[in-house]
Amino acid sequence: METILVVDDDQKLLQILREYMAFKEYSVITATRGQEALRLFYQERPDLVILDVMMPGMDGWEVCARIRELSDAPIIMLTAKTDEQDKLRGFRLGVDDYVTKPFSNAELAARIRAILGRTAAQRAEDVMTYRVGDLEVDMRRREARLNTLRLDLTPTEFRVLAALARRSGEAISQEALIEEVWGDYRKEGGSALRRYIWFLRQKIEDDPKHPARLATVRGFGYRLES
Repeated sequence: METILVVDDDQKLLQILREYMAFKEYSVITATRGQEALRLFYQERPDLVILDVMMPGMDGWEVCARIRELSDAPIIMLTAKTDEQDKLRGFRLGVDDYVTKPFSNAELAARIRAILGRTAAQRAEDVMTYRVGDLEVDMRRREARLNTLRLDLTPTEFRVLAALARRSGEAISQEALIEEVWGDYRKEGGSALRRYIWFLRQKIEDDPKHPARLATVRGFGYRLES
């Protein structure tokens, strides 16, 4: 049974989510403050974190950053904000998905199921390293190197790069990349993918504005040059 850590200062919402997720056969632990959430995360090592942005004291951004220092466990942010800059900030921190309040329990459960399904599939992958020119993507260690130097990638950046590396030299449609990285339940998948392509180019290209490794296939998608 997978364990989900839910962090929100709204006690009523926590109770609703605790009951609903238990009905969906997840083990649920909850916290109302950032410090408490970090303590539970380190103790329980949950399979997924649902994290509210706005909390007193340590907010969701800081909690997310602290978790990302040690773990690539999936994180879904709960937010009443729809501002693009807030989402961009979350993506840079390694957030896997956003759910905007108010939300339906069924939608949240579908997103959880999709993310945990992808995580399980990734962990079950055979030990494998993809080499694309001077770029190396190590699936077992979940890291990438460029000219033997380790790249500082967020978990989502790694998933995008790995999806491209698996089919290096091949044009991959935007829709196929979104499906592989985020699944069926990401409404803003196109804009999110474009952001992550830009983030990756900052880290693997000599000139991100004129990419030589990660090419855009106009009107279709992207290709990692082999």
